[in-house]
Formats: sequence, structure tokens, C-alpha cells
Amino acid sequence: MSFQRARTEEQREIRRRAILDTASAMLDEMPVASVTLNELSRRVGLAKPNVLRYFESREAVLLELLDRFLREWLTDLAGELAAGIDEKLPMAERATAVAGILSSSLAGRVVLCDLFGAQGGVLEHNVSVEVVARYKRASLDRLTTMSTLIRRYLPELGENATPFSLHTMVMAGALSAYSTPPPSLQAAYRAEPDLARFHLEFKDSLKLALTATLLGVLPRD
Repeated sequence: MSFQRARTEEQREIRRRAILDTASAMLDEMPVASVTLNELSRRVGLAKPNVLRYFESREAVLLELLDRFLREWLTDLAGELAAGIDEKLPMAERATAVAGILSSSLAGRVVLCDLFGAQGGVLEHNVSVEVVARYKRASLDRLTTMSTLIRRYLPELGENATPFSLHTMVMAGALSAYSTPPPSLQAAYRAEPDLARFHLEFKDSLKLALTATLLGVLPRD
């Protein structure tokens, strides 16, 4: 892929989308840590300085993708919750159902969870105040959307729906790192099966963590 110089706002937007789409395709092939600006530039057909005209760093690219994937997930999640939860069930059963749907939904979004895991320690570094503030403002909107969804099916959570939603993303990111061990660790697990107890299966581990959290914060009779 190669481009002529962008001269109009429409052409510049085409360049931005091409960079984002190329980075998204790279994330289907490799973990966040392996995505480099040099490789992104090569694949998109632009010199590295030209990519930097549109995004100030690879972290800025990945933050924008994280917001894109998060929006897409929340749209799907609304339908999954609507289809999977009977609002007439007792509170504890609804909580268990919510935890199950969240864990199943996130288990199918490996890239999103990888980005969650990289967010605090990697993606929010090497970006300007303007970029990170813009991302955080968008994140507040996503958090409000998710909290509203959760509260619809668990109104008993009240204001705790917001920290629970945030904790869900943090736990998904943390568990994704443990559920996809690198080749050397996989070899160690095969050589010493007792070590494999440190390997956490993502979906079941997240469901357990979310169920425990919900049942811990919900009011008791």
C-alpha cells in the first residue's frame, strides 16, 4: 500500500483510518508488545515520519484502537445481556448470570483484553497530555455506558456499578497475561506439570473473580 501526499481533510482521514486498520490487523497476528512503529509504517506504506504526522507514537495508535474495540464490545454486550438475563430472577442468580456473560464475552475478545492489560503500564506512557486526556474523556463515556448496562440488570449495585465495571476491565487485562503464557513457559509447564497450576484459564478465572466481586458488593438481606 502506498499513498500520495494528503492535501485535503478527507485524504488525511483516509490516512488515519488506514493506519488504524493496519495496526488492528497486526494485533490479530501478534501481541501488543510486538507491534512496532517501524513495522506499522512498512505495512501501511508510509515513511515513519509521515505516520507520526497522524499519531504522535505507536501508543497513541493503540489507545485509539482500544477505544474503538471497547465501543464495539459494549454494543455487542448490550445484546448479550438482554438475551441472557431474566430480570425477574433473584439477585444472586442475576449476579452469577452477569458474571458469566461478561467472562464469555471478553474471552472472545483476546485483542481487547491484551490492550486492557497494556493500558496502564504501556499505552498511557509516551503520549502527550492532550492525547491521554482525550482518551480518558472517551473512556469516561465508555465507563458510563457499561455501568448503565450493568445497573439495568443489577440495580441493587447502585453506585458500585461504576467501580465494578472498571474492575472488570482491569481484571480482564491482568488475567489475559496469565492465560497466554509465552513458549518458554509453556515448555516449562510441559516439563513440570505441577508448575501448570500457575496457568489460569481465562474464561473460568474471570467468571470466578467477577462472581466473587459482585456477590461481595451486593447488599445482603
